[in-house]
Order: sequence, then C-alpha cells, then structure tokens
Amino acid sequence: MSQRVLLLAGSSEAREIAALLSVDKAFDVTASFAGVTRLPAKLAVKTRSGGFGGVTGLCDYLRDTGTDVLIDATHPFAVNMTVSAAKAAKKMGLRHLIVQRPGWQPQRGDNWHFVDALEQAAALISKEATVFLGTGRQTLDSFANLADCRLICRQIDPPDRPFPYPNGRFQIGRPPFSIADEVAFFKAEGIDWLVVKNSGGGASHSKLDAARELGLPVILLRRQSLPDAPLVETAQACVAWLSKGA
Repeated sequence: MSQRVLLLAGSSEAREIAALLSVDKAFDVTASFAGVTRLPAKLAVKTRSGGFGGVTGLCDYLRDTGTDVLIDATHPFAVNMTVSAAKAAKKMGLRHLIVQRPGWQPQRGDNWHFVDALEQAAALISKEATVFLGTGRQTLDSFANLADCRLICRQIDPPDRPFPYPNGRFQIGRPPFSIADEVAFFKAEGIDWLVVKNSGGGASHSKLDAARELGLPVILLRRQSLPDAPLVETAQACVAWLSKGA
C-alpha cells in the first residue's frame, strides 16, 4: 500500500521532489501551495492551493486524508508554515522532514550586509538612493522608513493594488533572469542598493552576481532558526529519507 505524503511546496526542491516521487508507486503524493502566486509552477503530482487554517486546520487535513508523512519543502522564508507544520506533525505523530537548501555565502568582491529584520535596511541606505527590493510585495510594509529613497519591487504577478508608497513602483517579471539581464536592468534603473532575503539556490543568484559585477552593496535578510526536525538540503536526500521508512 502506498504511503500518503503531503508535500508543502513553494521551492525548486519541492518541484524536484514531486517529479522524483511521481514515478514511485510506493508514495501517493499531494503537493500544497500557499496560494501567494496566482499561477504557480505545475508539479508532477496532484496539488491543492490555499492555507489550512493554522495548526488545528492542518491537523484536521492530515487526519482526514490519512497522511503518513509530512514533507516541508516550502520557501526558506515561509517561517509560519514551517513552524505550523512542525507542530502539527508532532501532534499527529507523523514522520516529518524539512527540506531546505543552504543559504548564500559571500564571495570575493561581494559587498554584503546582513540584517535580522528588513526595517534595519534604512540604517545602511543613504537618502535619495535607488533601491531594488527583491524581497517580494508581502514585505513592503517593512520599508516605510525609506521615504527618501526611490524603490522598485519586482513581483511575478501584475499588482492588484497600487504601490503602497509614492516613491516606488512594481517591476513585473518571472524568474529566472540571466546575469546579463540583471546587469542591464540595474544600469537602466540606476540601482544603488539591492535588498534580498538569503534564500539560497541558483534561480535568484543572478542578481547577486550582477551586483558584484557592478560593485553594488547588498543587504541580505538572515534566516530564522528552524524547528527541531530532521533536515536535508536536496530533493535526492529527501527521497532517500522517505525510502528508508517506506
């Protein structure tokens, strides 16, 4: 009998896991998206979209679907979901694994500044600077203290509301972007500072490479600590962990 797996998606690793498990009859996989992106990437397994209603709602879902294993392969900054998943798995007594790629590390030529909260960026950025916010539209409330700067925020979907500040605008685009694309964009917009989350991985690294090439300073938001749970960094390691308990 197949093990029922709930895969909390939202990362490239989740997409790889879904592809690997889709051809393994030992597992019956459902991938869940948070619903933040209107057109998420298609996966090789059945999917659902939307929240669960906190820990209680997630427990209800796990119970109702007869889930055996909970795999958290959400984005490294989907902190609330990761915490809720750990609590739900513990409460339900389920096997639980976190899949999270390592964060980025600075290389020679990088001018990186790490912060624990995005609001701290204002203490580093000079007035009247043009700032590229690569942290997503959901973080814009954290940049109210950059009223003297010009702000550009890139997002995948066309905005459903105006930019929250008169000194900023949205830039629509779907990754991946090449280094040449990012260099051209930064030059055309006169970017002075780049602000990103330390998400890790290769898909978004091109903007860091572009910043290095142009000598631009970068502010990176540190990750929060993870719940106490088994952790692997790759899709292949996830499948190996699953197979050991199958």
